[in-house]
Amino acid sequence: MPNVIDADTHIFEPKEMWEHLDKGMYLRRPIVVEGPKDTIYRRSNFWIIDGNIFPKPAGKGGFLLGTPTQPDQIANMPDVHARELLDIPGRLAAMDQMGTGAQVIYPTLFLAYVTDDVELEVALCQAYNRFMSEIFKQGGGRLRWLVVPPLRSIDASIEAINMGKENGAVGLFFRGIEKDRTLDDPYFFPLYREAARLDLPICIHTGAGCPAFSAVFDVSRSHTFPHTRTLPMMAFRNLVANKIPDMFPDLRFGFIEAGASWVPYVLHALRSVFGGEPGEWGPKLFQDYRLYVSYEEWEDLPYLLKYVGEENLIVGSDWGHHGGRGRGGDPSGQPEVFANIRSQEDVAGSVIEKMLVDNPARFYGI
Repeated sequence: MPNVIDADTHIFEPKEMWEHLDKGMYLRRPIVVEGPKDTIYRRSNFWIIDGNIFPKPAGKGGFLLGTPTQPDQIANMPDVHARELLDIPGRLAAMDQMGTGAQVIYPTLFLAYVTDDVELEVALCQAYNRFMSEIFKQGGGRLRWLVVPPLRSIDASIEAINMGKENGAVGLFFRGIEKDRTLDDPYFFPLYREAARLDLPICIHTGAGCPAFSAVFDVSRSHTFPHTRTLPMMAFRNLVANKIPDMFPDLRFGFIEAGASWVPYVLHALRSVFGGEPGEWGPKLFQDYRLYVSYEEWEDLPYLLKYVGEENLIVGSDWGHHGGRGRGGDPSGQPEVFANIRSQEDVAGSVIEKMLVDNPARFYGI
């Protein structure tokens, strides 16, 4: 059990992160503002970034985030500083309790589209990546992380991933759409080439990366499903349809925290357009194209194995956003997943071990 690699965990970005901003950008650092909790937003603390509030948990164009930490969380959530990565021993102790040897850490704030200002985006991403590189040095190799590249500057993104590779990063963070670009856009190809050279996968996480798409939906009514959770499956469709993995034969792609139950439908949609035998649209595609998908507890695992195969499913607990599943947190939060998945009787234990150990190690290059 200690060799389990938790393929999807998170940080609650703390205020201390912005001490890593360059001096010239420090006056533009994110700040926490406080208001009454008895509003439609149902929280009291927000980030102010480039004149906008984060999160915006009500209304059209809204999005949900676990950061910044709320005052009542400090009082009532014993592991809140471990979620912020300000308490490294506490984080490692939680991992020991879950039986995980390593966590792969994704951002929380950057699940949302943060700013139109490219210079500010570069500075914020630099601060995040510098903070996480220090966390890696404190974690004994157990706290691995994703570079957040400032994607509207390819040069700055290439610089960021080289720094990350030298400091424990195991992939590049993308959302399924980045502002107004889908991930098959040739604009990203220089970054894909560099990622392949560095043996870093493209990690496509759920997130509200497309402001125009988010603007259509009222988060109070639609929650996070349309503008957050569906974006990785759109990326999957376009990457496969446009044969991007053929162009970068050493590059791996992962689709994280959207579950895997969408895979049969998207494969059906692809086959409807491109034709081919059923066997072409299944595990062979995932192996040939180096595509990995994260499984969530409660999904029909035997059914999904027919489509994805036992070599390309990985599992994350969403630790940091845990407390979900009808308990007030992220719906993907599943801290019990590693214990529960091992109790399944309809899938061989050897397959489960691949999903928990071998597959994430191969995907992230750990």
